[in-house]
Amino acid sequence: MGQRQWTPTRWARNGDVRLAFDTLIGADEGDPLLLIMGLGVSRLWWPDGLCGVLADQRFAVARFDQRDSGESTLLPPTRTRLPVTALLGRRGRAYTAEDMADDVIAVLDELGWDSAHLFGVSLGGAVAQRVAIRHPHRVRTLTSMSAVPADAAGLGTLRYINIRALARLSRTRFPDTREGAVEASLAVARFCASPHQPFDEDEERTRAERLADTGARDVQAQSRQIGAQWHGPAISAITAPTLVLHGQDDPLIRPRAATAIAARIPGARLVMLPGVGHEVSAPVWHTVAAQIRALADDATGRTGPRPPETL
Repeated sequence: MGQRQWTPTRWARNGDVRLAFDTLIGADEGDPLLLIMGLGVSRLWWPDGLCGVLADQRFAVARFDQRDSGESTLLPPTRTRLPVTALLGRRGRAYTAEDMADDVIAVLDELGWDSAHLFGVSLGGAVAQRVAIRHPHRVRTLTSMSAVPADAAGLGTLRYINIRALARLSRTRFPDTREGAVEASLAVARFCASPHQPFDEDEERTRAERLADTGARDVQAQSRQIGAQWHGPAISAITAPTLVLHGQDDPLIRPRAATAIAARIPGARLVMLPGVGHEVSAPVWHTVAAQIRALADDATGRTGPRPPETL
């Protein structure tokens, strides 16, 4: 498989917020699939290899920068300076979780997609769940990975999160230089990786250098994102066909979060991924893509081999 290419950055708008997005070149005829990345980092954190595998599974792949990440609008600072503080609901809030869900719809509108399959990881998984609640007619299927239930809030979120690990990571400081940004990205990669898989320091450093300017160390932006509260219905209101993925070695989000999501969304399917941390690592790209393809096919009544429930 050759190197995949992306379109130049395009822009959507939700009120005063500009949202950067692009699409994978050469996959326009597939089923529309929008990727939603996690806390504070840009769309470039989606591995190109995974995006290529998804395209091979007949998806037209698009990705975007959530507000307060990447090239999208950076909102003004609030008094909340650490993600842990924001998670507990203290101090000021910059916007709501509904605003972030509506950002997704703005991107779909600009893409010209009446509806799409959604694949969100970490915070992106929670955002995808909220889109499925708030805009059900726009969501063909929902895949939520490494996420907490989207209706969990404040202290209720703590049972799903390794709060000590999050606090330790958010308090780590790096020099305000490009090398400091590289080290910050590398620290995030180390933290998210499974301890049961080899960590390729050279490969991850190369990737960190490419992603150095994409927001991994902007803890105030992360605080604004994680502090956005949801005021809508419970996730049990989701009607879209749903797949819940979770790494068994996730150091940040406990597996009970995935179990809770799958138990509360009618008909949701849960797949645990052995040897996977808080990431979509290369060994499971084909597995993840096949699971999402099977979900999409089931939703449209297509027939084909179904991936196993346990891996």
